[in-house]
Parts: sequence; C-alpha cells; structure tokens
Amino acid sequence: MGTRVSYPVEIKMKAVEMRLAGVPVKEILNELNIKSRSQVKTWVRWYKSEETHRFEQPVGKQYTYGKGPAYSSEVEKLQAENRFLRQQNEVFKKVQGIGKEVDRETAVELVETLHNTMTIQDICVHLGISRASYYRWKNKEKDNSKELLKKQIGTLCREHKYRYGYRKITALLRQEQCINHKVVQRVMQENQWQCRVKVKKRKKTGQPYAVAENLLDRNFQSDRPLEKLVTDITYLPYGQKLMYLSSIIDLCNGEVVASSIGDKQDTAFVLDTLAQLPPLPENCVLHSDQGSVYTSYKYQEAVKAKGITMSMSRKGTPADNASIESFHSILKSETFYLNSINRTTTAIVERTVEEYIYYYNNIRIQTKLNNQSPIQYRQSAI
Repeated sequence: MGTRVSYPVEIKMKAVEMRLAGVPVKEILNELNIKSRSQVKTWVRWYKSEETHRFEQPVGKQYTYGKGPAYSSEVEKLQAENRFLRQQNEVFKKVQGIGKEVDRETAVELVETLHNTMTIQDICVHLGISRASYYRWKNKEKDNSKELLKKQIGTLCREHKYRYGYRKITALLRQEQCINHKVVQRVMQENQWQCRVKVKKRKKTGQPYAVAENLLDRNFQSDRPLEKLVTDITYLPYGQKLMYLSSIIDLCNGEVVASSIGDKQDTAFVLDTLAQLPPLPENCVLHSDQGSVYTSYKYQEAVKAKGITMSMSRKGTPADNASIESFHSILKSETFYLNSINRTTTAIVERTVEEYIYYYNNIRIQTKLNNQSPIQYRQSAI
C-alpha cells in the first residue's frame, strides 16, 4: 500500500482555483506535484459544498457534522450549522411525505440526484439510513434491472422465434429505452438466444506447416522436361455428388503428367497425384497455391523425399498459377460446357475427364507447340 501524502491548505486552495479556472487536471498535478487526480476532484467537491474546513482534516480522517474540528469562532460554527440545515432541507424537498420512513427506491434515486453537490455520507445522514444500506439497496436495484432486461430480451427472442440477431433485438428495445447493443449481445450469448436462421459455418483450420516462396514468379517457360511442374485442384460439380480433379502439368510442353479424381480433397488425395510422377531431374520445382493440403506436413515431407523444391503462389493471387488454371478451364469448356452437361452420373464425369486428359496429351494440338500435341512435342524434342 502506498504512503499517504498530506498537502497544505494553500496547495489545496490553489488546485481548486486552477481547476475552476479551467486548467486541465494533468497540468495541475504536474505544477503542484500532486499524485492523485481523485484528490483534486474531492477538493473541488468540498469547495462547492462549502466544506472548506475539511481542507485541514488529517490524512485518513473523515469529518462529519458534529465530529469535525473545533470551530475557531461562533460565526464559523453557525455557518456550519446553517449549511447542514440547508442540505437537510434540500434533501427533504425531494422526498414526498416528510417524516415518513424513506423507501429503498426513493433513497437510491435521491443519492443519484444529489451526489454531485453533497457527499453520499451526508445524504444518508439526512435520510436516516446508513451508507452500507444505500450500497446494498443500489446493488439490489442493479440486479433487478438486469433481471428485467433479461426477461425483456428473452420475450422478444421467443416472440420472433429466434429469427432476430442482437442488432434487431436492440432496435426493438430502443423504441422504449436507451440500451447498448453490447449488453444485448452478451445476454443473448449467455442464454443461447442468438439468431438460428443463418448458422455460421466455420471450418476448422490449423496453422500451415510450411509456406514456400514464389520461386516460379509467373515464369511459365521451360526448356527441359519435368523442370517446372504446376499443380492445383478443381471442382467437378456435374455428377451425383461433388467430385474433385487434382492434376500436375509439365510447363515444358503442357502435358498432364499426373491426375487423380476423388470425392474428398484431403492430403491423401493430392499425395496420390504426387505419387504418379515419373523419375524427376535435379532442381525440379513444383508450384501450387497455399491450400491447406499443399502446406500440410505430410505433403511437404513427400515433396522433400522426391527431391522437389516447392514454390507457392501469393495469397489470393490465382494468376500466379495461371497455366494450370487455364487447363482446368479448357477441360470444362471443351467437355461439360460444350455438351451442356449440367447433371449426370458420377461414372460419366470420371470417364469424361479421363478421356479428355488422354485427348489433351496425345491428340489436341497447340499453337505454342508448333501445332503438335504435348506428347508429340516432347518426342520430337528428344
């Protein structure tokens, strides 16, 4: 506990005068070497309530009427008595039925109204109650108001069959009272009254094991077979269930050197595609996006075991892997879109993709390959 500091009366009066003149509290603290902001606030309150005699009270001593310091003159004593009677009269003006025992709600309301001009202790003395009773009643009032608000929110949620979130519930409550939306949100969360119409779907994702640099850097040209490979996954939403195609392309001739079709795009799916690669030369680079399957521990370990250097696109930049994105687009355009296939069997989807990959590698000519197919171009180069 810190050491209590006693300030001279002159310092206290100087602080009050500066504060009443509009000087910021921080500046007062620095100039007069006062430690606490609350002390300045207390001195100003005493000054406004004409209790300047309290400036002389010892540290830790609380003066109340009849128990303060000895008055220096009869005039000062009469002034203190008049002040006490004036405060008492101010309190009684607020109470209906003078002489009757004040009720709990009235006492709490009075203290809240008058505490800026009088101390809570003085108000409680005039009301004939203890300060502990006031705080007990105040806390009970607060608990009652929280319970009432909870009932109101619960009633509105049930009336609208949990179609409204906390924003709309707040808007309804604000038609009759002032309330913060955060309070409404907290109450609804504690009681599980959130909107049940659109449940947010959150996918559990962990931190990626490894994210590689973009070594390819959109340089899609290669003079040697299997020097630069690109891989990606695309959707095949044409069968009885959603299917996926994982493929790897050699940038030297655009040949699809590995592919897999499955109904689940997990790490095992892309590992199956990776396992189809033929023997690779040294310094082979495999480029992909930053999908969780490619950044996973198992995939990275399998890539290292094959002696491959990994390269990855920047986040949200599919153009960094434009070559394989283009192949997947061509595959869908020249099969499913061309034949207007929107819904068919899963077997037909698999057969269509497999037949097209064979056609793409062996038959379909490309201008950039001197009007040869990828395999013809590779054989002629050899």
